[in-house]
Amino acid sequence: MNQPPSSTENTALPENGPVMNGRLLRHALPYALTGGLSFRNGHIPQGGHQIPEDFVGVGVTTNDDPATDEVVLEAIRVLKLKQVRLDFTYGDEDGAVARLLERLLNTEVKVLLSLVQPFREAQQMKQQAAQERWQDFINMIASRYGKRVAAVEIGATCNRRRWAGYDTQSFFNAWDIAWRCLSAQGIAIAGPNISDFEPLYNIAMLKEFRALGQLPDIHTNNLFSERVTEPERFDHRILGIQLATRLRFNLVKKARLLRKINDHFGVKKMVTPAAFWTLPRIERLLLNSEQKQADYLSRYFILLAASGAFDQVNWGPLICAREGLIDDGTGSYPALERITHYRSVSGQVTDFRVRPAFQAMQAFNRLIPGSVYLGPLQTADQLEIHVFQQDQHLIHAAWTVNGQAVALSDLYSEADLATAACFSRDGEALSQLPDLITEAPVYLRWTTTQPINIHHSPARVEHIYRHWPDKQYFVVNDANWRGMIVANSAEEAEQIRTQLHPDNLPAADEQSLLRKARNAIWKVTGIDGEQVVVKKPLKMHPHKRLLDRHKPSKAHRSWNAAGEMLRRNVPTAKPIAYFEKVGDESQLNNYFICERVDYDFTAREMLSAFAEGHTEFDGIRDKDAYQQLATFLLHLHGRGIWFRDLAGGNILVKKHADARLEFTLVDINRARFFNKGIAFKYCLSDLARICNKLHWPGRHQLLGMYFSQRFKPQKLTFRNLLPFYLYDFKVSFKRRFGRKAVRRIWRKLRGQQ
Repeated sequence: MNQPPSSTENTALPENGPVMNGRLLRHALPYALTGGLSFRNGHIPQGGHQIPEDFVGVGVTTNDDPATDEVVLEAIRVLKLKQVRLDFTYGDEDGAVARLLERLLNTEVKVLLSLVQPFREAQQMKQQAAQERWQDFINMIASRYGKRVAAVEIGATCNRRRWAGYDTQSFFNAWDIAWRCLSAQGIAIAGPNISDFEPLYNIAMLKEFRALGQLPDIHTNNLFSERVTEPERFDHRILGIQLATRLRFNLVKKARLLRKINDHFGVKKMVTPAAFWTLPRIERLLLNSEQKQADYLSRYFILLAASGAFDQVNWGPLICAREGLIDDGTGSYPALERITHYRSVSGQVTDFRVRPAFQAMQAFNRLIPGSVYLGPLQTADQLEIHVFQQDQHLIHAAWTVNGQAVALSDLYSEADLATAACFSRDGEALSQLPDLITEAPVYLRWTTTQPINIHHSPARVEHIYRHWPDKQYFVVNDANWRGMIVANSAEEAEQIRTQLHPDNLPAADEQSLLRKARNAIWKVTGIDGEQVVVKKPLKMHPHKRLLDRHKPSKAHRSWNAAGEMLRRNVPTAKPIAYFEKVGDESQLNNYFICERVDYDFTAREMLSAFAEGHTEFDGIRDKDAYQQLATFLLHLHGRGIWFRDLAGGNILVKKHADARLEFTLVDINRARFFNKGIAFKYCLSDLARICNKLHWPGRHQLLGMYFSQRFKPQKLTFRNLLPFYLYDFKVSFKRRFGRKAVRRIWRKLRGQQ
């Protein structure tokens, strides 16, 4: 056997982008153009199928330390996995990976052995020498492991040329050699390991394989949802945000469409070998990335189980700093993506740490595989409830989309809830049912096969920050008022309900009043003796009353915005409660109650001082203030928040001893939230408001710092500055001719008379 080159060559990363030549495109387009990609109501899963017992798996590997093998094998045992995936490349036959493979093959766990060519070898697969080395490698695998592994996979993200190294012809050369060697010995073949949802590749490759008489036994596709953020979301990357809700390509529809393609070409099985959410991508938008990763894992597995499309679904690396169920403790990541080659475990066993996603997988694998999926009670609209039957148990897997919550009592009858057992996302048996269904799935279980139904009237959706330490949320729902309370305990919530209930709130007076315009804002004493702040609308213009009649109340919008900002690590006054009167058509009987913010001055006061020519305010130099404010605004916009009322008076500033400024946002009910950094036009809209009190030299400094630090830097061009001129004109016009100006003129005229 020729000695193949070392797999260390696999770290090269040349040109970007997959390659689909004319031949493959001609294969794919007729299928697509004749309606093959259409799938009416494909986003809604259909019941009646059984989830395989070996549905769940994970990618595994090891390193030179045999103790790492023990960690891997113990994790498989604890998770109760029946199948795993292992990457294998040139040179591994005499190393640690082969050692782990032998140990796996001596257990009852089935192994999908994925063969990864070194990058430069894949590039050279149009040359005879490289083809011979590949054939020798395949023959070695077949003779040593072929009869003992569940299947051998060929592909390794073949549609990602910058990772795998294949162009179209080199990949088909590799496939042809592998298929001939493996099929001759009766070894199951999996492939082509297409990454993400790119169905034209699936169509083109399966059609080519069929023409060659070389279809795989198992069709493999790494079906990711990570870049869509949440597993349930309609994918905006296919044909844009505007069409996303019309095309309805959510995870379920994508999975079912891939299965439709799979069945069209006559492949027996379909597997997604690897998918995951990386912590850095989650952290671009949210706090508590490890908890969110666990939420996404559960939701991803439940939805794919409901889809009925895949025979097996695998998470990516078991042990990895960025996306592993177990943290390797290094904080590092190799040059080559582990979705292409999970080559080795980094770090030492003593530094390994189990993440919440590990328990989430364990809970799912204990409750769902082997069950029959009966169908959805609610899906694709903020709330997901999916029903499974396991032996004599009925299981409802329920959750909301990110940041939202629904009261359990709004969904189920008291009689049904009285007989339900409840398990958390991580499999913990809860001694009492939670008040809310949140973004972390829960499993409700009944010891009967009698159907349990939910109320068909729309449930009230709340926005919460689920990971607020030591805090719980409690629903207010009495005869006249509804709302929410956040507290440390049920006892504290009852104190808040009693003391700060609208029926008992002290009215605003001259001493307690902080502001009185469209809203009244005043101080009251909270349950711990500290002052808290109450906000209540006073005026609602007729046109606003008409336009806002189907919106949540102002207090509810403030509550929702506060929860979103806390989730995204943007400081605001911490919410305590909100109350809104039932059936209130005036839209004025609602109260938002929050903690009082400790601050020294507002951004308006600071910027106005600079506009008057001062170069320092309260010991802060203007350049330092601009830099810190620009950094804060970049953080705000990068977290997907368009504030829409970013006046200087709504930014409270606390000055610390080291001249560091801490910014807190108030009057937040107009904010809008996106699942990625906001569009530049929205950034300019916010910046125009904050800059209105600032002179142009100061604006140039502040905007220059903001523009230069963006992910895509901008310049102070006339086009970018135009919104500032327009907003200045709007403000000036309103001061001269707006409602307040007209009233001033009217009062003046009446006084002269």
